[in-house]
Amino acid sequence: MSTIESSFPNLKQSGYVITSPRTSKYNCISWAAGDDRRKWWPDNQNLGYWPVDAPRTETLASFKIAYSLLGYTECDNGDCEPGFEKIAIYVNVQGKPTHAARQLASGMWTSKVGHLEDIEHTLDGLVTQVYGSVAVFMKRSRLLLLHRKW
Repeated sequence: MSTIESSFPNLKQSGYVITSPRTSKYNCISWAAGDDRRKWWPDNQNLGYWPVDAPRTETLASFKIAYSLLGYTECDNGDCEPGFEKIAIYVNVQGKPTHAARQLASGMWTSKVGHLEDIEHTLDGLVTQVYGSVAVFMKRSRLLLLHRKW
């Protein structure tokens, strides 16, 4: 059994594809934002990157603000919508954000899994006690991707 499947047993049943080698250069939060150059996290020591206008707190509200600064707005579900890119924010049982995934044009999701690889997967594949489950979906027009600043 692979390290990914050991950590996320639902992936074995739901299926996944490894899409890049392991790296510690970025994390799931930055990957969902489309940034593969740095780690994003609202730590109070300012070790990770975090958008200046978003509160530097580990709360769902802060994560929603950070992604809204990239043009995302909250939406009802993770269904694929032509012309839109979606993200899913996972929270643990305490309501603390733990992970974020980005939807691909195919309708599948892409994630940076901890310090492991990037994968293509279903949302349920990453539901665990550690990551919790999806609390919020957000979307933005794919036209905004043309103006990305990275």
